Amino acid sequence: MSKNRELIISPKVSQTQLAKFLPQLESEGIKMLYIDPKKIGNKKTKIQTVYPSPTSNYVVLEKEEVVKPKGKKIGMKFQVLSNSDIEHILTVAKKGLDFVIVEVKDWKIIPLENIIAKLHKIHTKIFAIAKTPEEVRKMFSILEVGVDGVIFNTDSINEVREAMLYLGTRSFEMKPAKIIEIKEVGDGERVCVDTASMLHKGEGMLIGSRSNFLFLVHNESVGSSFTSPRPFRVNAGAVHCYTLSPDGTTNYLSEIETGSEVLILNSKGNARRATVGRSKIERRPMLMIKASIEGEVGGIIAQDAETIRFVKPNGQLVSVTHLKKGDMVMVHSKPATGRHFGMEVSDEYILEK
Repeated sequence: MSKNRELIISPKVSQTQLAKFLPQLESEGIKMLYIDPKKIGNKKTKIQTVYPSPTSNYVVLEKEEVVKPKGKKIGMKFQVLSNSDIEHILTVAKKGLDFVIVEVKDWKIIPLENIIAKLHKIHTKIFAIAKTPEEVRKMFSILEVGVDGVIFNTDSINEVREAMLYLGTRSFEMKPAKIIEIKEVGDGERVCVDTASMLHKGEGMLIGSRSNFLFLVHNESVGSSFTSPRPFRVNAGAVHCYTLSPDGTTNYLSEIETGSEVLILNSKGNARRATVGRSKIERRPMLMIKASIEGEVGGIIAQDAETIRFVKPNGQLVSVTHLKKGDMVMVHSKPATGRHFGMEVSDEYILEK
C-alpha cells in the first residue's frame, strides 16, 4: 500500500460551523483540507490547505503553465472521460506537477487503475474525489496501492471517523480498569461474531453494557484444550451489550448480522473495520463482570467459557474463567453521554447502571 496517504476533507459547512468543525477534524488526525485559506483566517491550526490559491500549501493551478511558487507543492485538477484524458494527465504531470486531482464522471474503478499504474512511476501524487465513505474505501484499495489522497466532501464528523478507518490511522484511547466484581448470572443468549477477516493476536471488539464503558474482548485466534483456534471469531457477549461501530455509533449485539461492519482494534487502540460473515446467537451459562476506572463503573455479561478473554495492560490475555477481583484489563471509557438510535446526544442526561 501507498505510504503517507491522506484523507483531505472538503468541509461542507458554513463559515460559522467551520469554527466548530475545524478542531474536531484536528482531534481526529486530519492534516489537510480542501478549502480557501481565507476561510480559516487567523484560526490556530496545523492543518495544511489544498486549493486554487497562491496562499495554499498545495496550490491547484488553473493553467497548464507549470510555475512553482517557492515552498509550495503544485498540481492540477482533471476530469477523466476517456483514455486520451489519462494520456493528457501523464503528459502534463511530467512537466513537474507534485500532484493531480482526478475527477471521474460516472465514477468507475478502471480509469483510476490506469492513472495509478502510469503516474506511480513518475512519483506524482494522485488525489481522487469521493462523496461517501464507501467511495473513500474503494479509492484507497484500488490495485492494493490506492490513491495517495482522497478529497472527501462532508459535514459529518462521524463520516470522517468512518473514512479514517480505511487509512488505519484511527485510534481510540484505551485504559486499564480494575475488576471489582465477578458473578454467575445463569443462562442467557450470547452472540458470536464471525468476521470475513482474519483477526490477529491482540485484536478484539469493544463490548459492554454501557455505551461509554466498553471492554476489549479478544478474538479466538488462541485455542483452548477443548477447541481449535478460530481467528475470525469474537465471542462478544450477551444480546443486550453494546459494540462500537466503525462510524462511531453503537449497536446492540443482537442487531449484528451478515454484511454488518464491526470495529476491530488492539490494546493500543489502533482500529480497523471488518465485515461480518455470520452472527450466531445461542443460549449459554453467563458471567457478569464489573470493572472501575477514574470513578466510572462498567459491566459486561459474557459467556462463562475459557475461550472468552480480555486483554491485560501488558498485552497478555486472561480468560473470564480465570479472572479475579483486582485484575487489570483494557477498556475504552469516557464520560457518559446520551445516545439516540446509537448516535451521541451531547446535551442529554443519561444514567446507565
